[in-house]
Amino acid sequence: MSGFVAIDAGGRVPPFEQVRSQLAAQIAAGYLVDGERLPSVRGLAAELGLAAGTVAKAYQLLEEAGLVQTARGAGTRVVRPAAVPESVMHAAAALVAAAREAGLSADQTAAALHDAWPA
Repeated sequence: MSGFVAIDAGGRVPPFEQVRSQLAAQIAAGYLVDGERLPSVRGLAAELGLAAGTVAKAYQLLEEAGLVQTARGAGTRVVRPAAVPESVMHAAAALVAAAREAGLSADQTAAALHDAWPA
């Protein structure tokens, strides 16, 4: 697995984010498929020379994003992202159009969507 994840120790991006973003990209591209088991937190941390907490944080963020699921005894497995319904895609396009018209950036628009999402 470490061949799929490369850490730039001197980079500006924190190691947990490097792990998270690389795994998320591999899931999105289909290199890691639905049901595929990821290495254990400790195993991947050892391979990459990172603290277990660093990899655990990356896995937690992937789980919060719905890209992986962790179950005791079954490990952490890739979850196929659900297809987005066409009605949601239309609503998202309308949100983008309204945000652009208001002069908002993509980050500002995402923050507004996040704030509107019920906890």
